Amino acid sequence: MTETNFNKYFDYYIELVNSSKPIDALHETKDVFNGLLETIDDERGIYHYEDGKWSIKEVISHVIDAERVFAYRAMSFARNDKTNLAGFDDKYYAKNSGANKRSIAQLREEFDMLRNSSIALFHSFDENMWSREGEANNITIDVKSIAYLIAGHCHHHGNILKERYEV
Repeated sequence: MTETNFNKYFDYYIELVNSSKPIDALHETKDVFNGLLETIDDERGIYHYEDGKWSIKEVISHVIDAERVFAYRAMSFARNDKTNLAGFDDKYYAKNSGANKRSIAQLREEFDMLRNSSIALFHSFDENMWSREGEANNITIDVKSIAYLIAGHCHHHGNILKERYEV
């Protein structure tokens, strides 16, 4: 990965990315995550590896929700918006997502469309926009780091699906 500017809070996710180009990382994690989703049927999608943990479908929905939030932040910062954007409660989002009522195919289609939209958004940024910073939830991060964060967050949850859900 190349030089980025981010709060150490995001270290874990960003360090999961192997690509030196953020858009390549978005493509790569899209392919890997989709490969995992292809192995899951709807019955398996409601599996929880432990009481109180999200189902597989809720994990997928969480990846989608987080990417939407992160992409919005990237767009805001790229446009030089200096508003300190609010955080979001991922547990509340997952609980209220209705993911378990949806099919894996629907979630996968939504993930694909969103990731393609995110890739198009990041392609639209010029060199100056990539280095712009902003604050979200009182944490400073630059646009380039957000692209890596989206990829790393997806990679992280793919690993969880493999390790804890045995996908």
